[in-house]
Amino acid sequence: MGNQITIGQYLPGDSPIHRLDPRVKLLLVLIFMFTAFLVDTFQGYGLYMLLLLFVTWQAQVPLDRLWKGLKPIFFILVFTFLINVAFTPGKIIWSWWIFSVSDEGLIRAAFIAIRLILLVLGTSLLTLTTSPLELTDGIAWLLKPLDFTGFPSHVIAMMISIALRFIPTLFDETTKIMKAQKARGADFESGNILERAKAMIPLFVPLFLNAINRADELGVAMEARCYTGSNKRTRLNPLKLTRRDGIVFCVCVVIFILISIFF
Repeated sequence: MGNQITIGQYLPGDSPIHRLDPRVKLLLVLIFMFTAFLVDTFQGYGLYMLLLLFVTWQAQVPLDRLWKGLKPIFFILVFTFLINVAFTPGKIIWSWWIFSVSDEGLIRAAFIAIRLILLVLGTSLLTLTTSPLELTDGIAWLLKPLDFTGFPSHVIAMMISIALRFIPTLFDETTKIMKAQKARGADFESGNILERAKAMIPLFVPLFLNAINRADELGVAMEARCYTGSNKRTRLNPLKLTRRDGIVFCVCVVIFILISIFF
């Protein structure tokens, strides 16, 4: 199951996307997410998908690795699609009992599903091509303007980075515990909803205990390395913007703006 989760995983490499400054990648992903909600045509989303495929090719990320990340949100996609199809008013093209499907509902549901797919793919590309340390430094830089208010930006950045890093780890733990419980005779698939929920108790209890133990071990390891969370700590490899970073940022922003305006 952990191999199906791309958000939070890092794929080491030396591609042009890997070498980009993490601050540039973070800003581009945020702008990409914002402009994706401004597009209201299938042509615009097609251009965004082509752009993501180009970035994937440049980053040398296997397509199957990227598409596997969509499997965990399959039920969310189906649920949001059905909700928008059933409850969006418009010209009715099919109806049964209290349910009806309109042409506007189908278009809106398709737009929302495509937006979710684009957001997941864009975020997955960010984490796959950015190491946890670089991601932490980039998030801390973005939150740095809040330091004058006493906001602990460096601590929040570290927490976000650790949370992203442990998403696939927790899914791996879930898979291992589920297989172990099935080997002992546990049944997670039969029965009604209440019975299935009750059967999940032997799964969640050891999962939470393992998560707490991992958090305790991580805290001890950070203390042993004298990590105090100070925003004045030095870095072995400080972030440096290059001319290439600036060119890539400007070109991508112009592309995002043009797509959001004309499509």
